[in-house]
Formats: sequence, structure tokens, C-alpha cells
Amino acid sequence: MLIYNNPNTKEKRQNLRNNQTEAEKKLWKYLRGEQLGVKFRRQYGIGNYIADFYCPKLKLVIELDGGQHYTKEGMEYDKIRENYMSSLGIKTIRFSNIDVMGNIEGVLEIIKGDI
Repeated sequence: MLIYNNPNTKEKRQNLRNNQTEAEKKLWKYLRGEQLGVKFRRQYGIGNYIADFYCPKLKLVIELDGGQHYTKEGMEYDKIRENYMSSLGIKTIRFSNIDVMGNIEGVLEIIKGDI
């Protein structure tokens, strides 16, 4: 199985890039073009999962969570996904959409701490 950018997820990844949430758009303004000193990719395939943002150099995933992530099913799915990423040596940091929209400076400081 391909670990990165599995062709089976290509269409879904493209759709997600074309239909970003407002929080994803806002954070991407700060991550794109190596503004933080490293390259991030958006809607990047890892196994059968799609990371909101991924930095290959740092093996760092950034996930933005909307309401569906706070349901029992959402939390269980996220835990399985995070365990999979961890098994590949990939660290995941999570932010709520509310944090990104209301405190982008704080979110960026946390990200910079992992760079």
C-alpha cells in the first residue's frame, strides 16, 4: 500500500482542497510558501487518511477540528487515525476551527514551537 498520496484518495483530496473551511483558508495563508521556514502541504494523503496540513520534513500533521470531531464516533476515529500516524513517526497537533478563527496568533505560536 502506498503510504503517501494514495491514488485512491486523489479525487477526495482535490475536492477538499477546492472546498476548504474558513479556518483552513485562514491557516493556509500563514503556512503556504514556507512562511514559517518549512514547506507544508494541504489535504495530503497518508495511508487511507487525508491530513489537513502536512510538513514532510518535520513529519508533522496539523488537523483542524469542526463539530464532527467532538462526537463519540469522531473522537474514536481521530484516535485510530492519530495512532496510525504515530506508528509512522508522524506527530499530530490539533486545533479547533474556533481557535484558528479567534486566536490565529496563539495557534501559530504553538505550531512554531513544533518547528
